[in-house]
Amino acid sequence: MDIRTLADDLLEATVVGSFTRLGPAIRGRLFAWSPPPAGVMVGRTVLVTGPTSGLGLQTARSLADLGARVVLAGRSEVRLEAVRDELMAAHGEDRFPRLVVDMASLASVRAAVEAVLATETRLDALVDNAGAIYPRRTVSPDGIEATLATMVVGPFALVAGLLPLLERTPTARVVSVTSGGMYAQRLDLSDLGSSRQQYDGTRAYARAKRAQVTLMREWARRQRGAVTFSSMHPGWADSPGLAASLPGFYRLMTPLLRSPAEGVDTIVWLVADPAATDTDGRLYLDRRPRPFDRVPATRLSGAERRQLWDTVVALAGVPDPMPRPPGL
Repeated sequence: MDIRTLADDLLEATVVGSFTRLGPAIRGRLFAWSPPPAGVMVGRTVLVTGPTSGLGLQTARSLADLGARVVLAGRSEVRLEAVRDELMAAHGEDRFPRLVVDMASLASVRAAVEAVLATETRLDALVDNAGAIYPRRTVSPDGIEATLATMVVGPFALVAGLLPLLERTPTARVVSVTSGGMYAQRLDLSDLGSSRQQYDGTRAYARAKRAQVTLMREWARRQRGAVTFSSMHPGWADSPGLAASLPGFYRLMTPLLRSPAEGVDTIVWLVADPAATDTDGRLYLDRRPRPFDRVPATRLSGAERRQLWDTVVALAGVPDPMPRPPGL
């Protein structure tokens, strides 16, 4: 182990130093980060869910700056139009199609899949960023707990539907944006919808994020390289979602929160940088692979990961896009 890796591991162990703006400041110097090459995304298409605020908006801006065609996928047509207008004004061209989709509604996701397949000839990356915290237990139009629907079932159906287009696009990548809060939660596979326990929106969000990362690992195991699947968490970044969901934490940590650009750096690196290789099935923070578990009690076995996959396939109402190969 070289001194840089040791320093990185020690920083990671502090949590606060790792997750705050200190993390990218130190690691950027340690590992001599450089931005992706200018124009590297010209001629390439990326779909970003939740692009109208926070980290999703910053992701759309950053990828647009690199020349990407960015498909803006969100619930509000008005807000999508505002982001499109901003990006068109900044770049002087219209390469930012809007895609109105409610990730909590499987009918809406299916319609979005059909629209993308009808209009796009390639899909170089899909950034699964959309998320929501509900103060009270709510169910989706499909009868699924809304957090699970928005952040697990809907995105699974979206990836499954767009998989043929991803597979036809060389070096296509899927990146899910998770949260460090998932480290503290274990999934109850018998109660994914939180129907038999006292509901807590923040915990439901963290559990959904753990399910999301688990499924990304399973996609990578089953897909075996035709499309790269990886996850990242942005650390503690300044965003409207954090301010609204954890106001006390937000006020306390504001001086140390990452900027949106620091929060999405690893997303952009995973999507756009030719140096981001060998990332399949891994979880990243600050361009470095991280453990999936910090607390042994939260760890899922291989059998449990397969059970989660089968459950989500059933909830999504889609044919299994990647039946388990023999021996996996």
